[in-house]
Amino acid sequence: MDKFIKTECGLNKYEELKSHKSLFGKIRLYWFVVIASIRDTILKF
Repeated sequence: MDKFIKTECGLNKYEELKSHKSLFGKIRLYWFVVIASIRDTILKF
């Protein structure tokens, strides 16, 4: 996941969200990965 999410706070949030096992928790995790990947890709340029 380090390839897609580059910031330290983003990686910490990813680990926190990954620990949630409910359906809502998984939806939040996938949503976070998509948004964080897009955001970090744009900020890279």
